[in-house]
Amino acid sequence: TMQDHLHDPAKGLPPPRKQNIACDPCRQRKVKCHQIPGQPKCQHCTAKNYNCTYVPSLYLCPAASAPTRVCRPNNRHHAQQATSEKKRLNAAGRRPRALSSNIHSYSDQPSPPQPPPAAPASLPVSHSPHFGPPLRRDLTFPELLAHLFSPPESAKCAAFRLSFPRITVALPALPFPPFLSSPGDRLTDAPCSPQFPWQEWGELAHMLENESHRLEFALDLVNVYFQVVHARLPFLNPPQFRERLQSSTARTPPIPHPALVATVIAWGAKFSEHPLLVADRAASGSKESRLATTLVDRARELAEAFKVHRTPRTEHVVIGLMIESLQSRERAFPCSWRWRGFWLSSAIRQLFQLNINHKAVVSAIVDQEERGTMIFAWWFSCLADAYASAYYRRKPQIEDEDYDVDFYTAGPPSEQRNEKDPREHLETLTHAGTQGYYRAAHALARISRHMSRTLWIPPTNADGVPLKTLQDIMCRLQDWRGAYFAQVCVPPNLEAEWDFVRAVSACASDATFHVMWIILFNAIDDYGIREVNLQMRGPEVMQYDAQINILAEEHMCKLLHEALHGASRIAGLAGVLTKNGYLRLDPAIMHVSCQQAGRLLARFARPEVENCVVGLDQYAYSYAEAGDQARALERTYAGALNGEVEFAHMAGTIARAHQQP
Repeated sequence: TMQDHLHDPAKGLPPPRKQNIACDPCRQRKVKCHQIPGQPKCQHCTAKNYNCTYVPSLYLCPAASAPTRVCRPNNRHHAQQATSEKKRLNAAGRRPRALSSNIHSYSDQPSPPQPPPAAPASLPVSHSPHFGPPLRRDLTFPELLAHLFSPPESAKCAAFRLSFPRITVALPALPFPPFLSSPGDRLTDAPCSPQFPWQEWGELAHMLENESHRLEFALDLVNVYFQVVHARLPFLNPPQFRERLQSSTARTPPIPHPALVATVIAWGAKFSEHPLLVADRAASGSKESRLATTLVDRARELAEAFKVHRTPRTEHVVIGLMIESLQSRERAFPCSWRWRGFWLSSAIRQLFQLNINHKAVVSAIVDQEERGTMIFAWWFSCLADAYASAYYRRKPQIEDEDYDVDFYTAGPPSEQRNEKDPREHLETLTHAGTQGYYRAAHALARISRHMSRTLWIPPTNADGVPLKTLQDIMCRLQDWRGAYFAQVCVPPNLEAEWDFVRAVSACASDATFHVMWIILFNAIDDYGIREVNLQMRGPEVMQYDAQINILAEEHMCKLLHEALHGASRIAGLAGVLTKNGYLRLDPAIMHVSCQQAGRLLARFARPEVENCVVGLDQYAYSYAEAGDQARALERTYAGALNGEVEFAHMAGTIARAHQQP
């Protein structure tokens, strides 16, 4: 038949090339894109918390009612398109020209040169799609803001589709998106409409199209950072940073590192009550601001583009530590032990490469401001690594013998400033002769490291925690209480003249100490005590010893009391801080303590869990997963009331404790 004759020549052609369906982040980093059906992200983007393009944006084409799938554009697409266009032009010049059927083509007169095919018209600056972060170190402040406040990805994807319609592939079997009420709706009604590119961020987001409004908004976010976050994380010099930023507003470099400026702006967006962000939260119908989330993602993208995590520099250390505290945890795992410490790990690695762990190297830094920043960065990394190892059950990166740095090497605080830096204020408390905050925090960090080295190892997971290890950890925690608790934790009567830094530091120290008892309780409940476990396996493994069982029961009973007391104490602190609105302004320093204490109280069906639930709901304005954790606590509490929550190795101790008057 005619159809067979048409298909016969095609049988000799080579097979078609396999379609490259890897997402943009995997393609840019040249890694394999493992895509799991039914998941919104590939495995690589899930682990790194990237904006995966594996599931493309869906909307209806203005010219047809069939749903359309659009590929997310990137820099590589433009490079490939320009390369392909150049190859086509060169090939066209080498090929012999086909004879035209027009008789005028045989004329001896040379035909005028044909212009090359015109490239698609470039979009206006305010509506241009986001093809990746700019990679120029000498960016001016207005150029950086144009990138940070560019339209959301859905709007830019729609604008790119209208400019390059050939990359659109119709997929009639796909359902229409949820924001369209019916298949008859058009693109202009959707949040990704190119006519209203900022519509997704609320009714006031159109102000970001104006450069002066962008500048005013950014400076307001910078002020919020120094008012709220700097008191807890004093990495920067506020006058110096503001001066460099103000000098760059007239399109003249240099500004501070672009990734550092983007991180400061993203921090400010977390806690700002600017009308633009308030309107964004109202439009999203949740406590989370979509604009603030986008700023966090773009700050991280800039840091990755400038290789902040690879090149050892002092400013890269600061950027990494600020990003680690900035980003939320994985929302898909609200109650798991999943934790991303990528930026903290890279900062610690760079600190070792710069030899900041040596006191002689730190003392040799001439600039006092840089020396103080590096010392604070080291101690922040040291404490965060130690506490995180206990929180998320991993071994610490920094060991006790890896450093000899003194926090007090920074020298006496400067008396020339009208306003004391929070770093120097805490240092002054230490110089006053009392057991200062950093000395107490360092002592607790060493206990936390010891817990991680002895609890989160395979022998403990297989056989249980040795009784001597349990005794040693409990003895260390009790010694810390006697030496430091009265100086750095919350006293029975709060002092009215306490400043903000001292008040929040006392609450954080108090909660961090008590959460260690909760972590130890959970470890004993999960693994048990080694000697008791071996006796239960039979006499051929270990002979029954009544004295060991009595001693183990005494320690387990005391651990139960300390853990419940610590959880109730943290819940009380969370209730006070929530009532005053402080957790809304807390950069997640008490987040883990509040969540761990609430989980233990919920398992015991204790009504104090309500304070933790309310506290996590207040955290949800800045950290999205806190709201999911609050709902999980409510479900656990409801299950405990119905008798659905069970304990493991601590079940017998809990039952005997409930029988006592």
